Amino acid sequence: MKKRFETVDLNRIKTIALKKRRSLASTTNLASVPSITGAKSFFDSLPGFLKANDLKALIESIIKARRKNKPVILMAGGHLIKVGLAPVVIDLMKNGLITGLCLNGSGIIHDSEIALIGQTSEDVAAGIGDGSFGMSAETASLYAEVVENAKENNIGLGQSTGMILEKKKAKFRSKSLLASCYRYELPAMIHIAVDTDIVCQHPGYDAGAAANASHHDFKILAREISRGENGGVFINIGSAVILPEVFLKALTVARNIYGKPMNIITANFDMITHYRPVTNVVQRPTIHGGKGYNFVGHHEIMIPLLAWGLKAFWKNRRTKK
Repeated sequence: MKKRFETVDLNRIKTIALKKRRSLASTTNLASVPSITGAKSFFDSLPGFLKANDLKALIESIIKARRKNKPVILMAGGHLIKVGLAPVVIDLMKNGLITGLCLNGSGIIHDSEIALIGQTSEDVAAGIGDGSFGMSAETASLYAEVVENAKENNIGLGQSTGMILEKKKAKFRSKSLLASCYRYELPAMIHIAVDTDIVCQHPGYDAGAAANASHHDFKILAREISRGENGGVFINIGSAVILPEVFLKALTVARNIYGKPMNIITANFDMITHYRPVTNVVQRPTIHGGKGYNFVGHHEIMIPLLAWGLKAFWKNRRTKK
């Protein structure tokens, strides 16, 4: 080896208190769970063309999947949480319409911050200038605890986060997706990319252990996908790269080991059309059977609309306690 290159000493990081950080999202702005009043007549009134038809078809596919006890897995980037949609998704879990959740690395951060203090989505522009962006001490400390707990119990990041938030009795855990998955005993899977999240900036970040726990979740996802033969539904919301790539690999693992699932339903919801979600979620997985849908629109409108339709047409609902 000719030369060693200098590295920074992360132990010199100066942290800030989470409550003192300016956040752009809080529990006061979260969505309310939609009532089914008027929903059926609204969806029945939509024209029988293009995306209106697609949305109604997706709603019907999700309901059919649940009646046949097939998985409905929701994959989402952190934006879903930042725009206040956690209560809507939690309600769908509670009503048996979503059976599993995948988040990217930012999912733990935004979800746990909401659970801890009822706020998330820091003002990046305000913090990047003085180096305080991402330096909240409580966020990094909780993440380190989640990783260590996952290592000790041989579980994934998603389940570990829900377990820790419940154990701590986090004040706003009823608004947490991961705590809700843990409470309802649904698989929560976190898929990280090393050095992309604010926790990676802190000295307590164990990259190897975090990656190993994330890989555990990948193996859970592959098994959950394998159960989707003939009608399982897999939906991506706002992840442009990470989750579409993870989904495609987990799908091929499931097909390699179990020879299935074929004939699945996939959907992508995003504000603009990206290559990977359309290719890796909508098109490639359904080449050999099934159907893929792509919807363009703002999450804070499209996801409540989807939930409204699901609740309107979901008969014999079994609500979890």
